[in-house]
Amino acid sequence: MKLDSGRRASGAKPSLIRVRLESAIALFAGALGIMTAFWHDWIEALTGWDPDHHNGGVEWLIVAVLLCVAVATGLAARRHWRLRAAKA
Repeated sequence: MKLDSGRRASGAKPSLIRVRLESAIALFAGALGIMTAFWHDWIEALTGWDPDHHNGGVEWLIVAVLLCVAVATGLAARRHWRLRAAKA
């Protein structure tokens, strides 16, 4: 199989480390997103940083970004897990 500019060959299966790392990132981002949705001030409590002066706008942006990251990496992990299973 021909490698194309540093990319994997089309028949190569994703590594187990990659699948586990994507799953861990999805789980961590999802947990932080859910935690932020219920406890808005954890960032201020942990760091003392208050970018929006308690109006909550930045926290909702963080929730949206974290949940998007969780969904995207979760879907990637699922796809790569299925590719591994299909090529086993």
